[in-house]
Amino acid sequence: MPVFRLSWALRFWKWGLAVLLILFAWLVWGPGAAQPVQTTPVVQTYPSQTLSVLNATGYVVAQRKASLASKATGRLEWLGVAEGSVVKAGQVVARLESRDTLAQLAQARAQVDLAQAEFLEAQQNYSRSEQLLAKKFIAPSAHESSVAKMSIAKASVAAAKANQQVAEANLSQTEIRAPFDGIILTKNANVGDNITPFSSAADSKGAVVTIADMSTLEVETDVSESNVGRLKIGQPAEIGLDALPGERFAGSIIRMVPTIDRSKATRLVKIKFDLIDPRVLPDMSAKVVFLERQLSEAERKPIVAVSAQAVVQREGKPVVYLVDSGQVKEVVIDTQASGVQGDLVPVANLKPGQRVVIRPAGLRDGQRIKIANP
Repeated sequence: MPVFRLSWALRFWKWGLAVLLILFAWLVWGPGAAQPVQTTPVVQTYPSQTLSVLNATGYVVAQRKASLASKATGRLEWLGVAEGSVVKAGQVVARLESRDTLAQLAQARAQVDLAQAEFLEAQQNYSRSEQLLAKKFIAPSAHESSVAKMSIAKASVAAAKANQQVAEANLSQTEIRAPFDGIILTKNANVGDNITPFSSAADSKGAVVTIADMSTLEVETDVSESNVGRLKIGQPAEIGLDALPGERFAGSIIRMVPTIDRSKATRLVKIKFDLIDPRVLPDMSAKVVFLERQLSEAERKPIVAVSAQAVVQREGKPVVYLVDSGQVKEVVIDTQASGVQGDLVPVANLKPGQRVVIRPAGLRDGQRIKIANP
């Protein structure tokens, strides 16, 4: 009896193993096996590429930018701005300790008051002397003495006022003001830091803040000397920023520096924005497309496209095979959009980032796949 049961158990395991091998072979080589394919993403592109004369890369630069410092030396007593603060021309952004300069100003003003009082007294003496001379009560030499004293007093007033202006100038040098409307980019010093005009002393700071006028933002790019002949002042351009990948900004060439960088064999070209977006900031990386002509409004809009290698004809209709959870989905594409040339086919019913199969010959809707991209 045990031998009989063992024989049946062995037969059962043999049959089970055979079934598993057949199922495995069907999954790997049979019609239900996952077919290896290569895929490519659906991309978003712009019609401007078809009108491109030249492409270049560069950076956003503020043409009006300044590092604010003081001509005076002293300790920073007050700082009224931070990074991102909007300031107006003439606005006080920082102040150094000024007790000594205030004392000098007070002394200068007192000297002015004293000189003016002495001048008033000399003027009164001159008037009396003039009256006495008219009546011949005094000699002409006595009158001349009063005239000289009045002249000296008048000069003393002028000298005292000049000293007051010097004291006021010294006081103003302890105040750091914005030279133009702009935005604070960086803060380089804190309250309590020692500030010197050229930061020549140890443990001292020169510039307190850096300010830029955002209305003067431009893109600067180096263009190869051999390609400079393709460009001209006023030529339209389209600007793309790495920080804003879904945006394109209209612009044009505003200046070309009249010299060649000998070390790089390039010429510096500056492109202005037709309209500056508040999201654009200095030192952003930029890609510039120099155009043959100005773009229409429709040509500024992005287009969704797929590689021409992903499009095949099925029953007279263009289709792509969209990758969907390990399977492919046959999608009839809408190619009504236009404006893209080369290896891209514009489509209207797909989304950027979706993946489609390249060279999908032999695929069918719903077939299992495995991605074999290198």
